[in-house]
Parts: sequence; structure tokens; C-alpha cells
Amino acid sequence: MSDAPEELDITDELIAERRNRAPGDLPDDMAGWMRAAVTWLDMFSLWSGRVFCWLLVPLMLAMVWEVVARKLFVAPTMWAYDISRMLNGALFMIGAGYALMRGVHIRADFLYRNWAPRRQAAVDAMLYVALFFPAMIFFLFISFGYAEKAWIRWELVMDTAFMAPVAPVRAAMPVGAALLIVQGISELLKCIYTMKNNRWP
Repeated sequence: MSDAPEELDITDELIAERRNRAPGDLPDDMAGWMRAAVTWLDMFSLWSGRVFCWLLVPLMLAMVWEVVARKLFVAPTMWAYDISRMLNGALFMIGAGYALMRGVHIRADFLYRNWAPRRQAAVDAMLYVALFFPAMIFFLFISFGYAEKAWIRWELVMDTAFMAPVAPVRAAMPVGAALLIVQGISELLKCIYTMKNNRWP
């Protein structure tokens, strides 16, 4: 006799799955201004994700170059580590808004997933207003100053021999925070709709 459960619990996957529709595919009973705002904000996040995902190409090329040079020619590079680390960090920051739009951020939702949509939306809205927006706005201002100093001083990475300029990757921090704030507005509007209608758009 098998110990496997009779039914596979895919509740976590369904939370992200409800976000796989195209931006603008919203319920007919959503207010016109809200529908327009959510569509525009989601489209903005979608296209920013599509544009910035091209950073994966130089990231992969740098890593492949390093592996081939190191393993086949015993000639490790000085630059591949810095380039891959910086591009990975930039992708992580800049892609966060797109990930929020798609609902794929990591969440500990063993309680949340069993709640009614209205209760989920109320908790989400409260957390967006109380924690998300204040933290992201604070991070935007702090990271902007951090990036600005890096550009003015033309700071270099000091923990490797390559000493790459750090300003471009520091600029990804305020850009990523701004993109998260933009998508957070869309998510808050979706919460407001759900609290009224007890279903996610």
C-alpha cells in the first residue's frame, strides 16, 4: 500500500497560477478607472521584466566563458566573477516588480491560502500600506543616495583584483525599488477590488 496522499495539494501553485493571465484581462465589474490603472501598471511591469531579462545574456556568456577558460585552458579570468555577481544582483533587484506582478515572490502562506479571498485581500492591503510602501519608499531614497555617490566618486569593487566600477549595479537598487512601488500600487488596487467582491481579479 502506498503512503502517497490521494490528492496532491497544489494550493501554493494556484496562488501564483491566478496571475498567469495577460495584463488587462480583468473582470467586467471592475471600475473603469481601476481597470485602466491596473492594466497600465501591470503592462509597465510586464514590459520592464521583458526588457531587463536580456541582462541574462551577458550573465550567461560571462559564466560560460569563465568555466571554459578555467576548466579547459587553466586560464581563469579576473572579470567574470565581478560581472556575473553584479549582473545577478541587478537582475534580482530590477526583476522584483515583474515577479510581484506574476505572484511568484516567496511567501509563507500555510494559513493565508485557506482564507476567503476577502480576508486574504484585507490582510494583503493592510501589509502593503503598513509595511510594503513605507519600506520601499525608504529604500528608494536611501538607495538613490547610495547610487548617486557611487556615480560621483566612480567607486570600484575593492574585493577582487579586477576592481570593476560599482555604479551601474548600484543604480539597479533605486530602479528596482521604484518598479516595486509601481507594481505595489497595482496590487493594492487588486486588493481593494477583492475586498469588495470576495474574488481575485
